[in-house]
Amino acid sequence: MKYDVLQIVGAIMMTLFAQGAIRLLIDHDNRGLLGWIPAGYWALLCAYAVVIAAGVILTSWSHTHAKALGRR
Repeated sequence: MKYDVLQIVGAIMMTLFAQGAIRLLIDHDNRGLLGWIPAGYWALLCAYAVVIAAGVILTSWSHTHAKALGRR
């Protein structure tokens, strides 16, 4: 159950912040969920990339552990 929840959380992180990164690429003034970070355009885009990568890693890690337990 724990790995299922972590996989869902990772997928939600990945999709929300990927949407924010795409929105930032199209409209440079729309800073999205990470708008509170006092940084420039490139730093904010890198922050989005880091959070997206964390979501991908969390999803992959939890899927691998669930698979090892025979749940997948």
